[in-house]
Amino acid sequence: MNSPLLAPSVLASDHARLAEGVATIKSSGLEWAHIDIMDGHFVPNLTFGPEIVAALRKDSDLFFDVHLMLDNPHLYVEAFAKAGANLISIHVEPDYPIEETLDTIHSLGCQNGVVFNPGTPTEAVAPYLDKVDLVLAMTVQPGFGGQSFQTPVLEKVAELVELREQKGLSFRIEVDGGIDPDTLPLCRDAGVDTFVAGTAFFKAEDKQALIDLAQA
Repeated sequence: MNSPLLAPSVLASDHARLAEGVATIKSSGLEWAHIDIMDGHFVPNLTFGPEIVAALRKDSDLFFDVHLMLDNPHLYVEAFAKAGANLISIHVEPDYPIEETLDTIHSLGCQNGVVFNPGTPTEAVAPYLDKVDLVLAMTVQPGFGGQSFQTPVLEKVAELVELREQKGLSFRIEVDGGIDPDTLPLCRDAGVDTFVAGTAFFKAEDKQALIDLAQA
């Protein structure tokens, strides 16, 4: 069993004070920061580039969990690895050399992950499970924060847990989107061990309560 982790999403912090957001994650006793990278093509939003990741890395020793929501992630994994990413996750929906890109991420000294959207079947990530350190099941359609959690994704989480057991693998199972004190326990009970929370973390009056739920 992987130890449970809460990975707050920097996307939900004050974009004029990103370093303060990362510092808040650290001061809360957490080890991971989730960084969403969007290109305005694969998803209808633009966020950060490798320069931002590099700037945040200068003042932080947190584990940077970098989620690439890009049409052509294979063109950018080296830049994000050099910027200080510890783990780089890539989507299975676009058309690009996925297996080769996963191998490249490892060759750059980073952990890797595959991501699939709520409308994508679990079978789409199955061919890569023996190559990855993490599988991210999106619980909202990616692009913007603050969306409602899509409960049917929990069935896909259960399928991932079953596949992991059948294959004798140890990859982490992460969820991202609409994770809050109500939905986090549902994910935890389904077998999730890594929880991305944005608004629910940065806007919470009691951050420790959310942390305790994740680590229960």
